[in-house]
Amino acid sequence: SKSPSPRQNVPVRYFIMKSSNLQNIEISQQKGVWSTTPSNERKLNGAFWESSMVYLIFSVQGSGHFQGFARMSSTIGYEKSQDWGSAAFGGVFKVKWIRKESIPFRFAHHLLNPWNDNKKVQ
Repeated sequence: SKSPSPRQNVPVRYFIMKSSNLQNIEISQQKGVWSTTPSNERKLNGAFWESSMVYLIFSVQGSGHFQGFARMSSTIGYEKSQDWGSAAFGGVFKVKWIRKESIPFRFAHHLLNPWNDNKKVQ
């Protein structure tokens, strides 16, 4: 399949997206959009344009599980969504959900993050 990124020679990027509640993830899965804090927007937009694919792995804070993963399919715009009910979020962007399933962190403990002191991915 064709990548949305103009630079296909850069590796795939992965980000863990923490949500304060499950409802936000359910809204995302239903509507195919996500919103994050403004501090994350620059990093995600940069990854979208510099990478061949950007995958977002979602987890509700304190759940001990991943709730699934999606591919980022647009840059983050300026339009805000009322769906999340918080002024702390920035613009919305499109995501294509690939897997919607609760997976305990223990199934990923063999994965270590070299950009975070080789700590477990969770």
